[in-house]
Amino acid sequence: MNSLTTSSHAEHVPHPRRWLAFAVLLVGAFLPPLDFFIVNVALPSIRTGLGADPAEMQLVISGYAAVYAVFLITGGRQGDLYGRKRVFLAGLAGFGLSSLLCGVAPTPAMLIAGRLLQGLSAAIMAPQGLASIQALFPERERARALSMYGATIGLAAIAAQALGGLLIAANVGDLQWRVIFLINLPIVALVFLGGIPLLPDTRSPHPARLDRMGVLLCALSLGLLVVPLVKGPEAGWPWWTCLMLLASPGFAVAFWRYERWLTERGGTPLVAPQLADAPGLVVGMTGVLFFYVVSAFFLTFSIYLQEAIGMSASATGLMFVPCGLGFLIGPLTTPAAARRLGRWTPVLGMALEVVGCLILSAVVASTPAARAPALAGVVIALSLIGFGQGIAVPTLVRSVIDLAPAGGSGMLAGIVNSALQISAALGVAVIGSVFFGLAGSRHTPSSLAHAFSWAMVYVAASLTIAALLVARASRYRR
Repeated sequence: MNSLTTSSHAEHVPHPRRWLAFAVLLVGAFLPPLDFFIVNVALPSIRTGLGADPAEMQLVISGYAAVYAVFLITGGRQGDLYGRKRVFLAGLAGFGLSSLLCGVAPTPAMLIAGRLLQGLSAAIMAPQGLASIQALFPERERARALSMYGATIGLAAIAAQALGGLLIAANVGDLQWRVIFLINLPIVALVFLGGIPLLPDTRSPHPARLDRMGVLLCALSLGLLVVPLVKGPEAGWPWWTCLMLLASPGFAVAFWRYERWLTERGGTPLVAPQLADAPGLVVGMTGVLFFYVVSAFFLTFSIYLQEAIGMSASATGLMFVPCGLGFLIGPLTTPAAARRLGRWTPVLGMALEVVGCLILSAVVASTPAARAPALAGVVIALSLIGFGQGIAVPTLVRSVIDLAPAGGSGMLAGIVNSALQISAALGVAVIGSVFFGLAGSRHTPSSLAHAFSWAMVYVAASLTIAALLVARASRYRR
């Protein structure tokens, strides 16, 4: 069939087919966050099964997030250039193959390589759903589609912990932790076969050329930062980790200068340098980078529950249910909060998360080693963290996008999403390293409880910084 551009009338796509096509694309939105969070519950099992050290365990998570962040904007551009159906199916196939590689990995190195490929495939696949909404739906149906898209991503993050625990506990075919990756294969196969006849081939009428050099420099600057932060503490900071850390700012500067050079010559950069000139935007983006380090909470809490107090994987997954329920309820209260608090709404969400982290830290610190902390205190803390996250995420993204100059909100939306993933990768790298450093090599119940308690303090401190920066930046909203 002929390709449709995003400027084509969405009415050209029959009503039943457009929702079936959108259902296929929603799976592409669901799988990336699911596979980011589902690994947290499996890490103790991975450590035992593969003999992975703490640095390798962190890279299983942060490597995925970093690659996903760097190539997310690129994935959107690929759909504009080559057609979203083709790019979506290619990303979906890559996601299935990389999931297979993760599921059969005999060593930590192969598992990390599979996770890097998973992150790349997810970055190619995920943006096509959001970009296709304008082409698939007439204006009257777009708000509903956008709500479903956002709810799907939130549901994936919530379901991942419980689903991961249940899958590992079921131990289907004696696969243990491998089942969390191999379960993707039948899903990918069904969606791929359904996508071939259902998805229309939409693309941008005026696609921008891909900034390959910008992608390379951005990937290098981030990789040179994340890898030594993860491997350095475990390896005793050998010379190569120090060299990588020193090189990272240089590549970041080179990336920024190249983007300016490309803009001056009429090219389309990966990140438009003029966005930095918008008042308050740099401060707001810095706040975003401090915000999503809360991802380290999921990593450290899972390890604490399983290794310090001996919870099963399924029980660990169920412990996250209060957090998930809070995350579901939070967005429902956001309109009322926004009417009363305005630009302070994301600050309220982050303040609730800070309180939750500090309560959880205090509850764990006051509990004797190897004993489960008081359930009531844990439930209150997790509910506050989830509820605050549910308020903060959508309002934070919106408040930063509102700082964009005229015509820059579309690009900034992609940059903010990438920044959230970079924040997640850095959170796991930095706070994860602090956690494993405090826990020591023996991982006793006492050392793990001490390490987790302090990790929550650091997460709370980071969220406090994010709240202050976002509050300052929001004064410049257009």
